Amino acid sequence: MSTSSTWSPSSWRDRTVAQAVKYEDPAKLQSVLGKITKLPPLVTPSEIERLRHQLALVQQNKAFLLHAGDCAESFDACTHENITAKLGLILSFSLILIWGARMPVVRIGRIAGQYAKPRSSGTEKIGDREVPSFRGDNVNGFDPDDRKPDPERLLSAYFHSTTTLNCLRGLLASGFASLNHPRDWSLSHVRSPILRKEFERISESISDAMDFSRTIGADGGPSFELGGTHTVQGEVDFYTSHEGLLLDYEESLTRHLPVPPALRKTSDEKAWYNTSAHFVWIGDRTRQLDGAHVEYFRGIRNPIGIKVGPSMQPDELVRLLDVVNPDKVPGRVTLITRYGAEKIAQFLAGHIAVVQKAAHPVVWVCDPMHGNTLTTSAGVKTRHFRTIVSELVACLRIHSECGSRLGGVSLEFTGEINDEGFSVTECLGGSMELNEQELGLRYQSFCDPRLNFEQSLDVAFVISEFFKSQRQGKGNLDAANVLLSELGKRA
Repeated sequence: MSTSSTWSPSSWRDRTVAQAVKYEDPAKLQSVLGKITKLPPLVTPSEIERLRHQLALVQQNKAFLLHAGDCAESFDACTHENITAKLGLILSFSLILIWGARMPVVRIGRIAGQYAKPRSSGTEKIGDREVPSFRGDNVNGFDPDDRKPDPERLLSAYFHSTTTLNCLRGLLASGFASLNHPRDWSLSHVRSPILRKEFERISESISDAMDFSRTIGADGGPSFELGGTHTVQGEVDFYTSHEGLLLDYEESLTRHLPVPPALRKTSDEKAWYNTSAHFVWIGDRTRQLDGAHVEYFRGIRNPIGIKVGPSMQPDELVRLLDVVNPDKVPGRVTLITRYGAEKIAQFLAGHIAVVQKAAHPVVWVCDPMHGNTLTTSAGVKTRHFRTIVSELVACLRIHSECGSRLGGVSLEFTGEINDEGFSVTECLGGSMELNEQELGLRYQSFCDPRLNFEQSLDVAFVISEFFKSQRQGKGNLDAANVLLSELGKRA
């Protein structure tokens, strides 16, 4: 990737910053950023480069990308139980996909740093009060009386990210992802007998296959773990991500580090890595071509995501790709489309066509969540499972018709359960048939509504059916029809 000599980690400061946070005490902000600059990196260049290589494999139809987690993390949710539940759901989803697709799954969690939240307005109405909008735990508090942006929250974000990463790495190193015991990922609270039966069938089939392999002496060790490449015996690759919204924070964790030896063009080659996460993305509200975010993102070596919505003009998309990936490096850019079920047919094909014509290598990922939010008659913000899967089905169909391929899915989901062992109730439908009256039972998100454990596995089985249909020799469009049929059973 070429980086202009005019770029530096701070060159974005000469541009207009969308979604900027205004701090009352700039000196305090600089003091906090100075501390973060001296703290250790959260992730390493070798991990970042390995992810970029695996995303190139996704582009080549040799892997599938699962990008999933919370809309916005909270500091209070940084517990061993919650982190374990999130990882368990991502692994369970991966297992179902691998079983249907027979290809590795690249897992990127919206975790260990997804604390900021872009907002369409600087203020919001709470009761009779108009207060500054909640911007995420690394900016201000959810409590209406705690809305003043506080730079110390950036330091808290760093340490909560560190704690989360430590927990994730400990779980993976301890064999939590081993296929020898997928039930440890917990289905104890799943109330759908269909889901439980299907997941147990897959688990038992894999267990039988592994027993047979061991019997004939073909036990491949780590290769029998949950897909992908491996760093340490018994571990699987798992990557972290967040929206690169607060550029002050991102700059403070951008380091000039040696490129891994196998990738160096010279013996002393270094590159600028954002060490706050393996993967960062530009949001739909911050992708202005002449804006600060695009300027910052064009210079880091990390693989990056770009949200693509209805307001993205086709020529604008190509110009944006030209800026952030002028050398057309494989694995560098992931396009995350988020149109809404009613608009995807109007926009996706045109975006695919211009990217194909420009010969830009990208991973196409469907985000069927953000364009399908609705408000119930009682004023509750929610999403419906049927609409989410409808956009996903349309995305698969349109890619097929355009000679393209959907390489992954981006979901907002959670594996969290309460003390009574029940999942959250934030989205409607699914095999558990969640209705409007049940939304208030365990609505825990302070941001956007998330699919719960059961609804997430519903989506996993639907995608798995699509890939299974492909493997059985049916065309993509036939497989999409299978998906629609499966949707009818689960919605």
